[in-house]
Amino acid sequence: MEPSRRKKILFVITKANWGGAQRYVYDLATSLPKDAFEVQVAFGQSGRLAEELQAARITTHPIATLQRDLSLTAELRSFFELERLLRTEKPDIVHLNSSKAGGLGALAARCVGVPRIIFTAHGWPFSEQRNLAWRALAWFGSWATALLSHAVICVSKNDLHAGQRLPFCRAKMHLVYNGIEPSPLGDGTVIRNAFPSGARITGTIGELTKNKDQMSLVEQARRDQDLFVAIVGEGEERPRLEAKIKAYGLKERVKLFGFIPAHEVLRGFDTFALPSLKEGLPYVLLEARAAGLPILANRVGGVSEILDAEDMSEFSLERMVRKTTAIYTD
Repeated sequence: MEPSRRKKILFVITKANWGGAQRYVYDLATSLPKDAFEVQVAFGQSGRLAEELQAARITTHPIATLQRDLSLTAELRSFFELERLLRTEKPDIVHLNSSKAGGLGALAARCVGVPRIIFTAHGWPFSEQRNLAWRALAWFGSWATALLSHAVICVSKNDLHAGQRLPFCRAKMHLVYNGIEPSPLGDGTVIRNAFPSGARITGTIGELTKNKDQMSLVEQARRDQDLFVAIVGEGEERPRLEAKIKAYGLKERVKLFGFIPAHEVLRGFDTFALPSLKEGLPYVLLEARAAGLPILANRVGGVSEILDAEDMSEFSLERMVRKTTAIYTD
């Protein structure tokens, strides 16, 4: 008997920087059984994810026109480039991540006739605190992506319930929590050494965006003279955060550290803060719980599911891979 052919799976994501969705793609791409799957990843804006995938010898396909900002010309070019890629590589499964890659990728995959189209919703965009017109457009785009997909993975019960309310999509929705592996923690001295001895440090980790709302910690430090804040991460909000820190005279008490892996800095915090306005199921909160830190967090998205969980084995990488593989082969 001939051995069964490996299924070719193509992951597609808009940005290849390093946030929750990018870590999710990396973890699946590197953890799926190699005897069962041949993995490739396509992405738009390049970044750390691209570097990590190349180091892991995962085949990558940069798509320069696939970008976060809306542009009709770029969208059309991205669609046709995705369509060409799918016709050339002929994947058995396309696994889409992020709203832009999800919509364009699902349509291109349907046009080409990809046998299995999976979309992971890392927090539905229509739940963001935006104006009504933007949310209506985001809702329609999410609905269209779900309709075009064969299955939709939701990373929290909150997202599952929202997805099940999309017309004709209830049966497509599957709950699969993000998962992590136990990781040894660093000593956090890079954080401790940046503040006065004995300071009680409130730390947060995440991409610097409006949805992550690190600005609220800056504003809190302005009001509370005893608050020391460590902000770990990079992103588009950095210039605005730097300007506010300087304007408020907080350079000694509020510091931006850039990107550092969570396991290297968590022991440098006395309290972990997650002020996000929107979340799917945040990896960093799983890591903060595993580190045993006191947590202050907005209960958005799947945050409550992590904070209230008694059995953290639900959030293991092995479980995530197993349940996702079952959806691929269903």
